[in-house]
Amino acid sequence: MLLGILDDGDSTIFIAKEIIMSLYQEFSEARKKGEKKFVVLIDPDKVRTGKLDRVLQLAVDAHVDYFFIGGSLIVNSVLDDVLVNIKKQCKIPMILFPGSNIQLSYKADGLLFLSLISGRNPDLLIGHHVISAPYLRMSQLEIMPTGYMLIDGGVQTAVSYISNTMPIPGDKEDIAFCTAMAGEMLGLKMIYMDAGSGAKNPISKEMISKVNQVINIPLIVGGGIRTPEKARENVEAGADVIVVGNAIEKDPELIMDMSAAIHSVKKSIS
Repeated sequence: MLLGILDDGDSTIFIAKEIIMSLYQEFSEARKKGEKKFVVLIDPDKVRTGKLDRVLQLAVDAHVDYFFIGGSLIVNSVLDDVLVNIKKQCKIPMILFPGSNIQLSYKADGLLFLSLISGRNPDLLIGHHVISAPYLRMSQLEIMPTGYMLIDGGVQTAVSYISNTMPIPGDKEDIAFCTAMAGEMLGLKMIYMDAGSGAKNPISKEMISKVNQVINIPLIVGGGIRTPEKARENVEAGADVIVVGNAIEKDPELIMDMSAAIHSVKKSIS
């Protein structure tokens, strides 16, 4: 809360003004304070109405921080319907996690402007961004430039197939941290390391730790996280934000334990 001062000539009046941080500021401030965030990934193509209602109620009860909304094959009509449904039922911020430049909607709160820095597909480095930029400039969405890094999770995922790129090998920490450093130096505001939906092997704590040590921007980690124990291991290794989707689609009740494990960790900042 910020106190503003109004002088009407005869007396001084203090006016309370609420400071509202942007979504990116929230991510950034949380990293500085060592606070960990939990994101539930919702793929509109996979959501059944009844199960979505249960996910939303559990997310509210568990104090989930954000929803990422996206998938590899969704269409706008389905996307809009899901966003409207979520907004009716809760106030958790909704951030688009687009699989392509057509997966956009004004009904969300923000958007991860993803540049696939682990691959060499020019369309996903900058090409699609050029096409979508005029639309995004007119929108009220908060745009968050994000370096997206695919990490090999042991199986070919939809995102690696559709993006026509090879993921970074899971045991090549040096490639991962050099890629993340380059992304930050290019001006990207966050790094998102993803093993992909349904990954057999989640990203190792060693890779997370190495990447965390060389960047000063929020680090998001997702893909193959199936247990609260793995979620906690990832935040202890240095992840600032944990994203879970596939495991929750199969068992929404995991939300409570996942949230408790992630939020229980707070790194001391020297």
